[in-house]
Formats: sequence, structure tokens, C-alpha cells
Amino acid sequence: MTPVPHVELLLRQHGLQVTAGRLAVMRAVSSHPHVTADVVADEVRAVIGSISRQAVYDTLGALVDKNLVRRIQPAGSAARYEDRVGDNHHHLICRDCATMFDIDCAVGEVPCLTADDDHGFEIDEAEVVYWGRCPSCRAARSETTSEPGTDAAERPSGNPKRHVTTTDSTPPTPTRVQPRSSEQ
Repeated sequence: MTPVPHVELLLRQHGLQVTAGRLAVMRAVSSHPHVTADVVADEVRAVIGSISRQAVYDTLGALVDKNLVRRIQPAGSAARYEDRVGDNHHHLICRDCATMFDIDCAVGEVPCLTADDDHGFEIDEAEVVYWGRCPSCRAARSETTSEPGTDAAERPSGNPKRHVTTTDSTPPTPTRVQPRSSEQ
């Protein structure tokens, strides 16, 4: 693996030892925005060979603690990591396929949203997640609804891991799965 001087410098500036594992993790996160730890582990193994899953989680945790990597935990999803830090951007996530996009701050300066009551806090960040359906998933839904004999109530709704069947004409209310605290 060819060393990346600016990454090495970043690690040193933040008090972290430069190791092949840390460089490979930083490269994987940089190459794949919104990547999961499992994908990072696969990428790192392809570059440096053997590395434990725990070592990847430990490295990601150290990089998050030093604000070199951002950890995002969308509801009902595994934690994701990105190297876009310090700019208070937000995310847009497809409800069906979980595709994720960065969205620049909605209005003004950090935190770009003003709380109606800050309860004495000095607010420095607002985390916003926009949820919807991407064009591909909307098109697939349209095709599914136009197929004869397809009951819209039997199609997946919201989280792709959750299927809802209803017997009345009232659409189901999407629910959010609480993030697992063990995924850190």
C-alpha cells in the first residue's frame, strides 16, 4: 500500500500513530462514502491482508473520536462512516434501498437550524435526516402497482426489512427501529 502523506500527517496531528491498518481504514472510508464497518473490514483485508473486525471497529472509533471520520446511525440501519467532517451537512436516505446522499446545510450557518428553546445549551450542530424514495425505487413501485393482481398493501413499506400487511384502506404508519447500542 502506497503511503498517503496528507493522511499520515492528519493522523500524527491528531495524536494517532500511523499504522497500515489506520491508513487502510482511512482510504476505505474516503473511497466509499457512507460505508459500513463490514465493508471497511473487507476493503482493509483486500489491501493489507488479515485484520480483525474488532480492530476495524476500534480504528473507526478512534478516528471518530478525533473527528477525522463521522459516524452516522440512520434509524434501522448499521452505522455508516464518512470522511466529510466539520461542515454540519445532512443526509437523504431512500426508504426502500437505503441509498444515502449528502445534503448541504439547509439554511445559513452552523447549526443551520434554530431551536425554539435551547434550554441554555450552546448548540453547535443540527443533525437532519431526510427520508424519501429514490427515482429507481419510485419507478419500481409504480411498475409493481400497475401489475394486475398486485395489492399495494402487500408490498414492503418504509424499512426494507419490515413488511406491512393491512386489511383496511388506511396506509400504515412507518415506524423507526431504534439503533442498536452494541454497534459502536
